[in-house]
Amino acid sequence: MAQIIVRNIDEGLKSGLKARASLHGWSMEEEVRQILRQAINEPVQVRTKLGTRIAARFADAGLPVPLPEFRGQAIEPMALGE
Repeated sequence: MAQIIVRNIDEGLKSGLKARASLHGWSMEEEVRQILRQAINEPVQVRTKLGTRIAARFADAGLPVPLPEFRGQAIEPMALGE
C-alpha cells in the first residue's frame, strides 16, 4: 500500500477529523481514507465555458440568425462625450 504525508494541517482541521473519526468509530487515519475514497468516487462535473452557458440559456430567445463570433477581433473603445 502507498503512503502519503500531509504537512502543515492546522489544529482546527485536525480536531475536526478526530471528531468525525470518533463519531464513525474508527481512527483518524481511516477517516481520511474514507474521505479520499468518497472524493475520488464522486462523478467529476465538467464545467462548461461561459459562452456556452449563455448560448444555452438564450437558445429559445427567437433570434433569426446566430450571433457572430468576435474572437480575435480588436475592440473599439466607446466614444464618450464627444
